[in-house]
Amino acid sequence: MGYGDFGVFNQGPARTPTLDALADESVCLTQHYSSSCVCAPARASLLTGRYPHRTGAIDTLEGLGLDRLAIREITLADHLSNAGYVTGMVGKWHLGALDPRYHPNARGFDEFLGFRGGWADYYNWRLDRNGSTETADGRYLTDVFATEAANFIVRHAGNPFFLHVAFNAPHTPLQAPEELVEQYVKAGMNRGVALIYAMNERMDAGVGQILDALDSAGCAENTIVLFTSDNGPALGQAGYIKPQNSSVDSIGQESEQALSMQRFNCNFNGGKGNMYEGGIRIPMIVRWPDSIPCDQSNDTLVHYVDWLPTILDAAGVDPIKGPKIDGASVLSLLQGEPALEQPRRFWQWNRYTPLIESNAAIRDGQWKLVRPQIAEAMHVASEHQQMDADLKYRPELHRHALLGQEPSRSIPDPPPAELYNLVDDPTETTNLASAEPKLAAKLLSELEDWFLEVDAERRSISD
Repeated sequence: MGYGDFGVFNQGPARTPTLDALADESVCLTQHYSSSCVCAPARASLLTGRYPHRTGAIDTLEGLGLDRLAIREITLADHLSNAGYVTGMVGKWHLGALDPRYHPNARGFDEFLGFRGGWADYYNWRLDRNGSTETADGRYLTDVFATEAANFIVRHAGNPFFLHVAFNAPHTPLQAPEELVEQYVKAGMNRGVALIYAMNERMDAGVGQILDALDSAGCAENTIVLFTSDNGPALGQAGYIKPQNSSVDSIGQESEQALSMQRFNCNFNGGKGNMYEGGIRIPMIVRWPDSIPCDQSNDTLVHYVDWLPTILDAAGVDPIKGPKIDGASVLSLLQGEPALEQPRRFWQWNRYTPLIESNAAIRDGQWKLVRPQIAEAMHVASEHQQMDADLKYRPELHRHALLGQEPSRSIPDPPPAELYNLVDDPTETTNLASAEPKLAAKLLSELEDWFLEVDAERRSISD
């Protein structure tokens, strides 16, 4: 979900009235970054305050165990549970789909209802509730998650609680109630975009249900609410579309319709899967009526690794001693104090083993250096694509991760790095690498040094 998927930023067909109103009651961050351009690495970073490589969650391929959050990592739920909070998670986990050691209940969450992989069918779903399986009962999955989240609040409003709600909308498969989809089609949207906007609209209603539960429980004023995405919007074609009434066996067949997801994202370059602004610069709105002034916009750079220390700071919780945290609290920034000097931030992602030559970036003040994708580093073997679908609909076929089952590949020489001045050129239209060769070389060296550090920590993981 990108900036352009919010009505408040789109000023067009997207309907997100709850989120638009929430933004008016919140601090809205306009230079907020995920730590990855895809989901599992970003989620690992959000829950640990650490760069994804350090955590072991380097890719989305759960069948190969590349989504696993290393056992040694300490999650935000661990920290808060240790301080007396009731902790719950609803929705998408994707930090260890296979092996009970990586289950959310083993990672600090007292309660869990959701799915442990990267996506789920919105109608033919199969969910995990604290280790037991629940199957589809006719409800749309987004509605299931909203109701479960609201019920968690009702049960625990009398105690300090932490609730992590991870809606899967608008992730594929593109499925939404047809009455919502048709409204967007009639407004002139192609069917793929109409489905996405409909999925978001239904999710927006779910956010409203959660906020209503906070109001009814009388704890809205002293509850910190954060809403964000995990990466920028997917803008190509949906890999496969499973109509809600089709059989499970039809997954991945060529006869299924592929739909375009190309849509407005405030003119940012790129999207999900790459390190341009459209892939990693994502919305974040933060509401805390008791402590944060409302209706603010802030353009200070804030990164996913900053949220764990910020939340612990706001809660007055000392972190459990453990691995190095890369982020820093931005609580004073949210409360209106001037921003301090911003640290450099880094990104890198490709399929399978990380390669610094492909799809990486560094942001230092107004400057951003990007190493573009190498196509050969982004390819996923067909058997691993099929395994990804099998785990959603036929999990009995794959009970264990195929650790180390990475295909061999030949990587060509990388394309030249690109340099952008994001103050003058936030849409990354003018590559200044040839005009500023010394700066480009300096940033490239710093990016490579960072990668050597975090990748060495990744390679030291034994679990």
